[in-house]
Amino acid sequence: MDWGSLAGLAFGLSAIILGQTLEGGSIESILQPASLIIVLGGTLSAVLLQNGIPNLLAGVRMLKRAFKPYDDFYNELTRSIHSWNSTARLEGMLKLDNLISDYPDPFIAKGLRLVVDGVEVQKMREILEIDINSYEREQYRAIKVWDAAGGYAPTMGILGAVLGLSNVMENISSPDLLGQGIATAFVSTIYGVGLANLIFLPIANKLKQHLQLEILKREMLADAFTSIRQGEHPKLIQERLSSYRQSGAEHDA
Repeated sequence: MDWGSLAGLAFGLSAIILGQTLEGGSIESILQPASLIIVLGGTLSAVLLQNGIPNLLAGVRMLKRAFKPYDDFYNELTRSIHSWNSTARLEGMLKLDNLISDYPDPFIAKGLRLVVDGVEVQKMREILEIDINSYEREQYRAIKVWDAAGGYAPTMGILGAVLGLSNVMENISSPDLLGQGIATAFVSTIYGVGLANLIFLPIANKLKQHLQLEILKREMLADAFTSIRQGEHPKLIQERLSSYRQSGAEHDA
């Protein structure tokens, strides 16, 4: 669990509640189910219309990644690559066939299979790059669900506020109800802006960071597979892999 992400979310919500209290307002005044229904329902409708059900479900399933730290893959992956290279150099590339079933990651399995099958290096690179690009496009389609939600939520908040003000105008003959009605109307705007900037957009950006690191991992693997296929010296492979560690550190920063 990424406790930093949870702490950031909790701190943001606490700051809003504390600020409301310090301003002399009550917590109950910003708890308006009708406003929340308008904002969430409208946002969900717009996101669904834009992205479709499959992408929406994929985006929801991806949510857990935003609260899960990304594992530092470099050291473990480097050890695996050195092991594959040693096996290929000492026992022959066909021996890698016995290792394919040990890796549940389909990209690793595909790369090892291409090495075992003796696919020409340029063709191997093309196949792996197509796989990487397809994976990136698929993941971005799911992430766009959260980006879209962050874009639509504030607008739905304004829509809720306008609807609330319309109801207030219907009761303009009752001055006692105007102040409360106007306050209730603007709660929708709070929900829209708050959900977008505290939840939806941060989740989208966190998922993009995870995707960038996953793409970096796959590019590192693709480079390793082609190097093994060409029979490059282990020291040369190590030098090539070291550049990915620096790139990963830049992504983390």
